[in-house]
Amino acid sequence: MIKRPGQQQLLLPVSPLFMWASLVVALLINMIPIGRAAWMPDLLALAIVFWGVHQPMRVGIGAAFVFGLCMDVHQASMLGQHALSYTTLGFFAITIHRRLLWYPVASQALQVLPLFALSQLIEVITRMVGGGVFPGWSVLISPAVEAALWPLATALLLAPQLRTPDPDENRPL
Repeated sequence: MIKRPGQQQLLLPVSPLFMWASLVVALLINMIPIGRAAWMPDLLALAIVFWGVHQPMRVGIGAAFVFGLCMDVHQASMLGQHALSYTTLGFFAITIHRRLLWYPVASQALQVLPLFALSQLIEVITRMVGGGVFPGWSVLISPAVEAALWPLATALLLAPQLRTPDPDENRPL
């Protein structure tokens, strides 16, 4: 395989089945009744941002909106709270996807931190406008945990696309 030092490895095309299955699995993990605390990471938001960055033509604002409505219905929260939050995440992920992919994964995690913080802020403000109570300052931990999970999500979700080392010396790609 031809790979210069400092260059990223070529990836195989993503399987649409794997991509949508990972989003549905993230949705199902968010729906597990484990007593959702304010500091717990939103894995669906992490998956939406990841696929919005890596596959912006396939996972966009519409998909983020539908997954947000699913979360709103499941949590019996104000209809549109998660939908607005995830739609905003999807929009900004698509907006920064070209710039973000130039950086190493650790720097990417720092750059998606404001996206997760904005998403959390939108959810809290929407909840409070609807008559809810402020969940406390522990809500600030969630975006940091989501950003810390970015390298793990990158490794897990890109793993099926990695090319295996090609032993044939005549076909370098």
